[in-house]
Amino acid sequence: MSIQTLFSSPLRVVNVGIESFKEACVQAGAEAVQVDWRPPVDVAPDAESILAKRQARIEKANQKVLDIIQAGTPKLVGLDIARNVIPGMTDNTILHAGPPITWDRMCGPMRGGIMAGLVYEGRASTIEEAEALAASGKIKYAPCHEHGAVGPMAGIITPSMPVMIIHNEKFGNRAFCTLNEGLGKVLRYGAFGAEVTKRLKWMENTLYPVLKAALAHTGPIDLKNMIAQALHMGDEVHNRNRAGTSLFYRAIAPAIVTTCENKEDATAVLNFINGNDHFFLNLSMPACKAVLDAARDVPGSSIAVVMCRNGTDFGVQLAGTGNLWFTAPAEVPDALYFAGFSKDDANPDIGDSAITETGGLGGFAIAAAPAIVQFVGGSAADALRYTHQMYEITAGESRMYQIPALDFRGTPTGIDVRKVVEKNIVPVIDTGVAHKQAGVGQVGAGIVNAPMGPFVKGYEALAKMLK
Repeated sequence: MSIQTLFSSPLRVVNVGIESFKEACVQAGAEAVQVDWRPPVDVAPDAESILAKRQARIEKANQKVLDIIQAGTPKLVGLDIARNVIPGMTDNTILHAGPPITWDRMCGPMRGGIMAGLVYEGRASTIEEAEALAASGKIKYAPCHEHGAVGPMAGIITPSMPVMIIHNEKFGNRAFCTLNEGLGKVLRYGAFGAEVTKRLKWMENTLYPVLKAALAHTGPIDLKNMIAQALHMGDEVHNRNRAGTSLFYRAIAPAIVTTCENKEDATAVLNFINGNDHFFLNLSMPACKAVLDAARDVPGSSIAVVMCRNGTDFGVQLAGTGNLWFTAPAEVPDALYFAGFSKDDANPDIGDSAITETGGLGGFAIAAAPAIVQFVGGSAADALRYTHQMYEITAGESRMYQIPALDFRGTPTGIDVRKVVEKNIVPVIDTGVAHKQAGVGQVGAGIVNAPMGPFVKGYEALAKMLK
């Protein structure tokens, strides 16, 4: 081909690099194809070769983990007070989201949630007293995940808080989560004050006993089936829970009417659930936790069973590395911010709710919930792209959780740390955003990519164990 012929022919571009260059070519009238190539991630020199040699063993272990995840049967079986049912809970224990952290390293929203919790418990009468007690060394802080529990955003669980009990019927283990407070000025976003305490007390004294009695009437509620239905109805059960909450409402409302003798209490509870689209989040999270906890401690497995954030660090645990935490600094989400707020106001990523992504839901199933992009930013095409990309880093696909827009393909399930590192693709999470200062609350919602650091550390630790 001559130079003249080359430059007189239609331009066809293969772009390896930032996607904006490809978009510019298309806008100029050229045909362009984007190649999704990334440079390799740096790991310990011998880690890759060790894992390659142990591939057969790892694949066998991963299949076992996938089988356990697929077979899990999470059911809501009851409610109780945290100190009564959460293992290791004491009157001086406060559980929090994310990996372990000390008071001096805690972010504003987590400190705000802890202070609100101490006022709620009656351990302090003012926020100033609560802050002094929180910093005194008299309170023991521990991750929810280390006590079989999960919590959204700050994830604060204090001894007197009501919790829902989810039983993995197939494997016998349990998971716990608080009741969802709704939106507005709430503890989980680090807010405090009389309004926050009043709502928490109402939840303890009215919402909890009404729901407990109703559930005793209905018997166990199958959350696996409910999540599967919610996906077909436009939820991804992390940031969009409208369908899941509606399904739960249908299941519990007749029992509330039947068992609650106080008409005003019954009406208040029904109105609260009906007006809180995120109520189901506090069911989908422990449902995933119960399923994934059963898949722990499978030697040789490279599949993640925990992803979580405490507003300072992002933490990961693998099925094949026991209770070891792999952490890196949490990142600030790209978000749609409420009026008057910007990224400068945002706290780094926070919450245990990434357990939904770990279980193949949330951002991994966002193709099932294109409407969510109106809340977190982006387009319906972006939602499809996020889910498609997550298939690249997972060990399998769910048999139960399906995405209608992908011809009912199963959601990408079982994050494989090897694929994350070797393909340089990190998990995508859709999440809420808290203000970095204690006491303010939610300022937006958006998409965040997990940092690569924890996966590199997990990759290297697994290689060391298999050496």
